[in-house]
Amino acid sequence: MDPRAGTPAQSSDLVDVDALIGAYYDRAPDLDDPAQQVVFGTSGHRGSSLDGAFNEAHIVATTAAIVEYRRSQGTDGPLYIGRDTHALSRPALESAVEVLAAAGVQVYVDARDSYTPTPAVSHAILLHNGATSTEGVRTGNGGSSQGTGLADGIVVTPSHNPPRDGGFKYNPPHGGPADSDATGWIAARANEILRTGVGQVARTPLDRALKADTTHTHDFLAAYVDDLANVLDLDAIRSAGVRIGADPLGGAAVEYWGAIGERYGLDLTVVNPHVDPQWAFMTLDWDAKIRMDCSSPYAMASLVNRMTAAGATAPYDVATGNDADADRHGIVTPDAGLMNPNHYLAVAIRYLYSGARPGWNPDAAIGKTLVSSSLIDRVAASLGRRLLEVPVGFKWFVPGLLDGSVGFGGEESAGASFLRHDGRVWTTDKDGLILALLASEIIATTGKSPSEHHAELVSEFGESWYARVDAPATLEQKATLGKLSPEQVTATSLAGEDITARLTAAPGNGASIGGLKVTTENAWFAARPSGTENVYKIYAESFRSPEHLAEVQVAAKDVVSDALG
Repeated sequence: MDPRAGTPAQSSDLVDVDALIGAYYDRAPDLDDPAQQVVFGTSGHRGSSLDGAFNEAHIVATTAAIVEYRRSQGTDGPLYIGRDTHALSRPALESAVEVLAAAGVQVYVDARDSYTPTPAVSHAILLHNGATSTEGVRTGNGGSSQGTGLADGIVVTPSHNPPRDGGFKYNPPHGGPADSDATGWIAARANEILRTGVGQVARTPLDRALKADTTHTHDFLAAYVDDLANVLDLDAIRSAGVRIGADPLGGAAVEYWGAIGERYGLDLTVVNPHVDPQWAFMTLDWDAKIRMDCSSPYAMASLVNRMTAAGATAPYDVATGNDADADRHGIVTPDAGLMNPNHYLAVAIRYLYSGARPGWNPDAAIGKTLVSSSLIDRVAASLGRRLLEVPVGFKWFVPGLLDGSVGFGGEESAGASFLRHDGRVWTTDKDGLILALLASEIIATTGKSPSEHHAELVSEFGESWYARVDAPATLEQKATLGKLSPEQVTATSLAGEDITARLTAAPGNGASIGGLKVTTENAWFAARPSGTENVYKIYAESFRSPEHLAEVQVAAKDVVSDALG
């Protein structure tokens, strides 16, 4: 923990935006350096132009690869493209539009030439593809097209990453994150194009590309905001007079929050409407970096302090934050401050499945990643609902959200989405806006804050302590960890309790977790190799005490070390 965590950013913390954009156009990647190649993680390709990891060449090559991929899949409908507020997002979007126009792809850009949250792009794709009609979505398994005219999309965002970063992710016709088969193919082809020379990729100059017959505009904001009443009880929020403070953290939701408040007559204040590519107004995250992580108490310190200042009356009944592309949510209440994401997910699940959504399939499962809190498991059991526990990555929830067999899918990193009132799909990517608004619906219909509901869950199921830490690992050890079998784990106990399960595949779908999860009666840990650093991540939880959690974390390292040999 850096001693400056939670304090306001200083001038020395700010990125040089001109240098950042200059490097985007001027710097060519060194393809002998793996860190400067195109690599898709769980949320697309990310990097900084200053490091030779996110430059014009990367975007031209990746867009050209996406053009080839969508053709190979028979996806011949429009492509919806949006961007967030990072400094590199506009240049990258413009580069992509030049390639798409030259390739003859029907492209839809934002009608306001402004910012577009990730869920608004997913929403647009699904609307075009009929996912919200009574006939259902026209996509095959994993998003492969059936028929013609199917849409897909690109979101230019590195999510909550620091201001120096850029990001580029592809959403196929199912509207959610592309699976590893798609991203692996796109990344490999993009790197081939980089090696052969991006100068061979056809491009239409930007001014002509924007005026091309194949380039159109779409009002992402109006389409999304006007449809919100079909997924939330906004009438209840308005009637109850819930006072909402919404902080976009300088991200793509900035104009959406004002439009939502006006459209539905809510008592909603946009706490900070300022957009700054340096994010000079932010408080520093745990490592003294500027990071728009709405689940971090350090990045959210300004909003938390406003809500919980000693002796002051809270200005809002609930305050919320979003990251730069608004696919994550942070919930702040006067009595508890910033809620742990796992705690809020459990509250949201209990509320939604306890009669708030009678139009859902009565057998609709609860989706969680295997590194999310076991409190969710206990809530699901009490509700008599099937729990779908999947590996890390929101893509695993896409099929269930599409067909209504999963009502809610959530990740431990404060990302989730859920179905419309009638049980049809809303988005198949994470939606921080509806999760933030759901907190107000919970207050309006129950008279209790989400944190008060969590206190009730604690009294019913017990208190838990949850944390994630990193441990060093070589490339070889990371590779071994990603391919472990349960038989390689010889330990029989963990922090004083007998081991009840050793998992290398997710219980919900049998997919490899790319690591290991070990459970006991009152605790568990999961270990996964990092995709960007020479470390592995240890997620752990204890229902006994914070001291027991620390014991679990230490024991987890020993278990993993023994398994790695």
